[in-house]
Amino acid sequence: MTAIQNKSQNPIAHLSAADIEVLGKELDAIRDRVIAERGEADAAYIRKVIATQRKLELGSRAVLLFSLFPPAWLVGTAGLAVAKILENMEIGHNILHGQYDFMRDPKIHSTTWEWDHVSPADQWKHSHNELHHTYTNVLGKDNDLGYGIMRVDEDQKWYPLHLGQPLWNFLNACFFEYGIAAYDLELGRNLRKGRHKAPEFRARVRAVGRKIRRQVLKDYVIHPLLSGPSFLTTLAATFTANLIRNLWSHSVIMCGHFPSGVQTFEKTSIEGETRGEWYLRQMLGSANISGSRLMHLMTGNLSFQIEHHLFPDLPSKRYQEIAPEVRALFDRYGLTYTTGPLPKQVASAWWKVIRLSLPNRRPATPTAPPRATTEVGAEAPTPALTAA
Repeated sequence: MTAIQNKSQNPIAHLSAADIEVLGKELDAIRDRVIAERGEADAAYIRKVIATQRKLELGSRAVLLFSLFPPAWLVGTAGLAVAKILENMEIGHNILHGQYDFMRDPKIHSTTWEWDHVSPADQWKHSHNELHHTYTNVLGKDNDLGYGIMRVDEDQKWYPLHLGQPLWNFLNACFFEYGIAAYDLELGRNLRKGRHKAPEFRARVRAVGRKIRRQVLKDYVIHPLLSGPSFLTTLAATFTANLIRNLWSHSVIMCGHFPSGVQTFEKTSIEGETRGEWYLRQMLGSANISGSRLMHLMTGNLSFQIEHHLFPDLPSKRYQEIAPEVRALFDRYGLTYTTGPLPKQVASAWWKVIRLSLPNRRPATPTAPPRATTEVGAEAPTPALTAA
């Protein structure tokens, strides 16, 4: 990977192509070691989390049968929200990544797991595992970068419509699972290109519709009906639990991809990309959240987003173990390990959304692609990270 024109702003200007490939081999060695160590402890961990989550959900739904009583409503709603967060973040997301396929348990496998989410697992795996993790933070290739609805880079052309992106982002946060379903369908792109009548697209839409009906029936019909006189309060409790889960998931994802210090890349920057360069892009295009073990559990260990982007198929519990090794590599190669507490990272990500909803304070300086941008608020994006 060759350096670029403005070396003072280029975070990898000091690295040679040989350095980057050595870095890749060191990261491969970490991954290979963890793969070799996987075993019963990892299997016992995910089974314990699944059992705990199911008991918590069942217990919370039982409490909500009496949700006419305010204490029952509060306890049941809180428990159901936590159960839904655990299922989506630490269980569903990580199982669907294939992190536990090594167990060869047909009940806990990426090909059979269906999660508590309106997006069908197979569609999410395609958009997330195959596209997002391959093209992390590549403008025009990775729709996770702004979810396909926001301006996330100063070199992107500004339109008056972008003034509304803080509102779109807030609404997306509130109904995040539905936003993810639309993202998985590439709804905007398919509608713009007139593909809405294509048989394959229509089949995918029908699959999402079936999943939404199942989720609505479970959450907003059957469970409230079982509550009898507590129907309306149980309905409100379930809606609130889903809202909490959506806001939390959105915040965690925002913290991993949008805070100050995270880089974005042009499409041409990945032409001829080597293994080492792919690793380097994950390192520059991700950010972590610092916090307690409980924080890491509730984020599905996506508080270690850097480690997750480097090794998406390793059991999530292992990210905390290898994080010191990964951070040591950042230090040794003169790279910035972007991390911070949740409030700081959320505020930084939201500031980026707000800042880029406005026109650039001055015209973006044209640069030869590909390139990585600098931190939020940078006046001129750095030039390209180009393959040697």
